[in-house]
Amino acid sequence: MKKILGTIVTGSLTEGFVMRIVPDANLEEIKTGKFVSVVGKQYIFFSMITDLSLQVSHPDILLFPPTKDEPLLAEILRQKDIYATATLKPMLMLDGTEKRPVKTIPPHFATVYEATKQDVALIFGDEADPSQRYFSIGSPLDMNTPVCLDLDRLTERSNGIFGKTGTGKTFLTRLILAGLIKNEKAVNLIFDMHSEYGLQARKEGKGLSFVKGLKTLFNDKVAIFSLDPASTRRRGGSPDVEISMSYQSIQVEDILSLQGELNLHPTAVEAAYLIAARYKHDWLLALLSNGDNLKEFAQELGAHPESIAALYRKLKRVERLPFFHAGVAGAVKDHSVIDQMLEYIDKGINVIVEFGNYTSTFVYLLIANIITRRIHAQYIAKTEQFLGSQNKSDEPKKLMITIEEAHKFLNPQVAKQTIFGTIAREMRKYYVSLLVVDQRPSEIDQEILSQIGTKIVAQLNDEKDIQAVLTGVSNANNLRIVLASLDSKKQALLLGHALAMPVVIETREYGEDFYRAMGDTVTTKQIDDFVQELF
Repeated sequence: MKKILGTIVTGSLTEGFVMRIVPDANLEEIKTGKFVSVVGKQYIFFSMITDLSLQVSHPDILLFPPTKDEPLLAEILRQKDIYATATLKPMLMLDGTEKRPVKTIPPHFATVYEATKQDVALIFGDEADPSQRYFSIGSPLDMNTPVCLDLDRLTERSNGIFGKTGTGKTFLTRLILAGLIKNEKAVNLIFDMHSEYGLQARKEGKGLSFVKGLKTLFNDKVAIFSLDPASTRRRGGSPDVEISMSYQSIQVEDILSLQGELNLHPTAVEAAYLIAARYKHDWLLALLSNGDNLKEFAQELGAHPESIAALYRKLKRVERLPFFHAGVAGAVKDHSVIDQMLEYIDKGINVIVEFGNYTSTFVYLLIANIITRRIHAQYIAKTEQFLGSQNKSDEPKKLMITIEEAHKFLNPQVAKQTIFGTIAREMRKYYVSLLVVDQRPSEIDQEILSQIGTKIVAQLNDEKDIQAVLTGVSNANNLRIVLASLDSKKQALLLGHALAMPVVIETREYGEDFYRAMGDTVTTKQIDDFVQELF
């Protein structure tokens, strides 16, 4: 039987409905973000509680409030004269089984019920659906029933996971990636900056405990490409491919997003273009091999010597990275590792690029740019071929690229120039989308944020970040209140393209039950024992 929470007494379509809460309700169990249903004469209005307040029928009551020794007076007042109200924001209305945007309002005194499992499944879908399009990511506050993402819609646009440091963004990301891999809704390319997605990761909290990575859960569906094979082996795995690239793999466009990180002056970037105009793919090899005669090199190019010298100093660190080699001058095509990645992706195998101990932002930005630029170019060619042939076998597989520290790639200074800004604006026109993970959404270009289809938002404290993450979202003021009330762990606000309506969830546990649901049979204890032996 549905639990009655109250009745609608006033409100409007734009400002929300006001519900008078029933006298016997436990107010401390009613929280912002809670999911309720308002039953009108024709429609059911699915709504979210966005605010709570205490009210009295007459202000004089507050002059002489009942004391703890006057329980009878307090009870009498509670029946009529002191009460609580909740502000409800209608998100969706249901006519039979048809979900519609809210265009009208319920009548006075419409009954408000606590949402049921059937309500949640009706709105957000059921993981047992044979289409495999729904994946449970958590449950509504104070409810033990799954809220599902629509994976088909999730892969139609780029998406974002936001939250301050320590709120569980990595766990949320791993959860969503597991759903995409299990249900085979997209192939994933994951730039794993801190080696947290592949083999196993340290579980937050006290004690030495580990959770399984995606390679451990889906061995045959995941391949690890490692920049630091020794690190991968020390953690008990073996890379499928060891990454090695030539200087010819690096183009000037790949260092555009490094301007802030390297403190590169625009004249230094212009100098790089001058070198590339003369030496084509060998531009970096030419720069680094002329370190002893930079003045003559600059004169030969017609570039400013100081700009060439600054560019040389900033990029010389590439020589210290063991996964780069000088290559052969004139070797225009040297993309063997990236070609291998494309082969795995074409087979539907997900790729994790592990950085091991090379966790500097410089390395992360450079490698992610090189690989993504080349793969995106290949996807454009594949899409054009498919459009020409209209043969289903030529249709590219959906590819989702996961990047951490996303504001480094997508800040206003570089977003219009880098491959990641291009992908975000394309709305998956070429079958490629992004999953951006970041703790500072306010530093991401506003145009890019407005293109993010689905947002999964953990706790944010900075007002600029809260405002940024709600860019382009209707009912932003109400959702800002809900977002500010999230706990620091295991709670998130979900909104956007892959959901019928915004909802606050307790995130799904990433543990033994989840592993079994993913089809894995190795227990966490066996993983912990194995890791203990390693260390």
